[in-house]
Amino acid sequence: MAGFKQLIHTISSGIPEIRKPLKKTSLNEKLIWTAIALVLYLVMAQTPLFGIDPTVEDQLASLRVIFASASGTLMELGIGPIVTAGLIMQLLKGADIIKVDMRNPDDRAFFMSATKLLTLIVIVVEAAVFIAAGRFGANLSFSVVGVIFTQLFVAGLIVMLLDELIQKGWGIGSGLSLFILAGVTQQILWSIFSILPAGDGPIGIIPYIIEAGFQNRIMDALFRTGQLPSIFALALTIIVIVVIIYIEGMRVEIPITSTRYRGFAGVYPIKLLYTSVIPIILVSALMANITVTSNFLWSAYNRLGDNPFLNWLAVFDPNAPSTPIGGLVYWITPPAGIEGVANEPFRAIVYVLFFIMLSIMFGRLWVDVGGLGAKQVAKNLLDADVQIPGFRRSDSSVETILNRYIPPVTVISGAFLGLLASTSNLLGVFGSGIGILLMCDIIINYYQLLTREHIEENMPMVAGLMGAGSKSK
Repeated sequence: MAGFKQLIHTISSGIPEIRKPLKKTSLNEKLIWTAIALVLYLVMAQTPLFGIDPTVEDQLASLRVIFASASGTLMELGIGPIVTAGLIMQLLKGADIIKVDMRNPDDRAFFMSATKLLTLIVIVVEAAVFIAAGRFGANLSFSVVGVIFTQLFVAGLIVMLLDELIQKGWGIGSGLSLFILAGVTQQILWSIFSILPAGDGPIGIIPYIIEAGFQNRIMDALFRTGQLPSIFALALTIIVIVVIIYIEGMRVEIPITSTRYRGFAGVYPIKLLYTSVIPIILVSALMANITVTSNFLWSAYNRLGDNPFLNWLAVFDPNAPSTPIGGLVYWITPPAGIEGVANEPFRAIVYVLFFIMLSIMFGRLWVDVGGLGAKQVAKNLLDADVQIPGFRRSDSSVETILNRYIPPVTVISGAFLGLLASTSNLLGVFGSGIGILLMCDIIINYYQLLTREHIEENMPMVAGLMGAGSKSK
């Protein structure tokens, strides 16, 4: 293992790296660097790739929110390679295939180097697959393929460095969260304020309401066909946001005391949304990848529908190649908008139940491999010199107590998030159900980070006490 770690360190030494600041960065400086990273992301998300065919249909639309990507631009891959590499490394670490102690600086440096190297490998693989699958057009010349591949690789490297810039203390939070938040916010603002024309008026619901009001057809704004923004979708979006914020605050608090600091007590919170949004990301990515792969197989080998196995997997509409009309993929993709739900209610129910089932499965898997299970949490608490009052300070007793809460909360969390995301997708909330979940989670985290940064800068003594308290927990 030592030789493997040295090999990874040697290879990764040639990868560009962002150094940590030599002194603590002020809040204003962090805000400036965060804004610079955000502006660079937005510019890349609007810069088209040179050499591609702009008429090729986007078959990855459902993944755009998760991976903060923009079709046909330098952000075509988005943060997908970073997220994929990070999840793979977390799974390898959680399954003890890679044995690292994150409290050891050398092990932590190895883990970060391996993740960066794997990210570059994923960038290369994804770029090659996109080009080979005809994502940017068919019959491209060798030189054009080389130019497109270079653009994707350089853009992916820049995104990785921007994320590293923020995470290493120059900015606030993480670049991944920042870029996802920007992408979802853009979609929501577009749905609300866009003045570009659609079939029945402006795309944005606010300009449409104004136009409809002047034309005495304000009731048309309540529901609109073609999945266009409507008053109903706007109201539903607001309701979903309020529900998520309310549920985010629900938790079970287990009292704990520190054995290191006499008289220091606190609580260990187990949130109702214990698994966070990771399972929803995994479910959405899995279902989207199944759809894209099935579409590729159908386009290449089954356009005439004469292959029974591929017919069982998926059949697509020849006149709209991204629209499934049969097979497994048909049942695991949502009907288009409220009209689609009304016309195909059974398909909508199957989609919701399938989404919930996968959310629960991935939630339990993530808890096991992500170090969130009762056994690992009990070990972490004891390693932090913490005990639960009235119980013996041992792994088994603490684990028994945690097992009363963590497994059922994991199932409830997965089911609730799956239900909320799937029904929101069906009913057409702005930014999609998964996008709203991600946005709310990121905004809450940023609020907590900004509060902590403000306290550390203006009340260092209080911050010191908070730091000691967090260590005791």
